[in-house]
Formats: sequence, structure tokens, C-alpha cells
Amino acid sequence: MKISIFLLPFSILYASSYPDFKNYEIAEIEENFGKIAKNRIVDYSKTLETLKKFPQDEQLLRVNFYLNQLPFKPDILNNNSSDYWGTPKEFLTCGYGDCEDYAIIKYFTLLKLGFEKEKLFITTSHEKYSNQAHMVLSYFKSKNEPPLILDSISYKVLNLGKRVDLEAKIFINEDGSYKIDDDNNLVKVGNAPEKFKELLKKVKLEG
Repeated sequence: MKISIFLLPFSILYASSYPDFKNYEIAEIEENFGKIAKNRIVDYSKTLETLKKFPQDEQLLRVNFYLNQLPFKPDILNNNSSDYWGTPKEFLTCGYGDCEDYAIIKYFTLLKLGFEKEKLFITTSHEKYSNQAHMVLSYFKSKNEPPLILDSISYKVLNLGKRVDLEAKIFINEDGSYKIDDDNNLVKVGNAPEKFKELLKKVKLEG
């Protein structure tokens, strides 16, 4: 089944407050993880406020650049797991993440800035140069055009057609899992994976 994310009669903006840290949460984080963790969270909130004045194209660039400055650490070292999908609150609190953590926090950050959730997809891929599995965030800005890629290993936001190093596999959102055809249409291939469902449950519990 093919779907088009551009056939709605009007754009539906998904304004999300998450991740929103309450004052008591920030105080607890400072007590348990230190002042650096607290300052990182405060800086994230302030940065998002400044980004609201920019057009969406500029927001994409700035979000990608800003969040890519968080240090990388493999899941096995950070969470004692080979494939752990951390929430944005977990990522910002500990300060380290793996490729999926960058994709996830960018997804929720763009939702918080008012991007349409129907155009955002966490995307599994194969990074050809390293010959490793990789995860990025895809944003389908225009109909029949390759999605724009927000990637933890690139400060540039390029469309998928220009990412010769990247082979996109599965595009994931709340509605399911998709593949992309030659005309850049999404074709549903199944439900959202369990890890994504578990992630959404954790996000809901965090509030």
C-alpha cells in the first residue's frame, strides 16, 4: 500500500511539549547527575526557544548541528546493551548517545518546534563506508523528492539522493514501517517495530 503524506486538505501541525523538564526534574537531575547535566538541559530548552524565530529550513540545519555536538558513546558502553533506544530525556541527562539516540531526540525536537509528524521518520540504514547499520532522521519536505537526512555523522542536511554513502532501509513512525519506492513514495511494509512502541511508552511515562 502506497501512501502520500501530501494529500491532506490542510497541514496538520503537531505541537508537542515533550521533552519538557519541570523545575523539580531539573533539581533532581542536578542532585543525582551534577551541574553539567543540569546546565545541558537548561541550554537545550533555551536553544529551542531561540530556534522558534527561524524558518523551518534553518531550524533543520540548526537542530542537526546543535544536537550533533552531544558526545557519541556506543550503547554497550553507555547502557550495557547492544541496541538501546534512549528517550530524549535520558540522552540529555546522561549526555552521551548512539546513532539511534540522535535520531530520536531530533525527531522529538522537531515535533516540539511544530514540524508535521506525518513527514518525520526515524530511519534504519546501511552506512556503506563503514559497512555498518546506522540510524538517521528523515524529513519528507516535498512530494516526489528524496527526504532530507539529519545524521549524527554529518553536520550537513542533504537529501537522500545526495547521500551516496547511505542506503535507507526502513522508515518508521507511529503508523508503521515503510520502504521508499523509485518515485520517493512510502510503501507500508508492516507495523512500527516493538522498540519504537516501547520508546513511545517510555516517553509517555516521562511526560
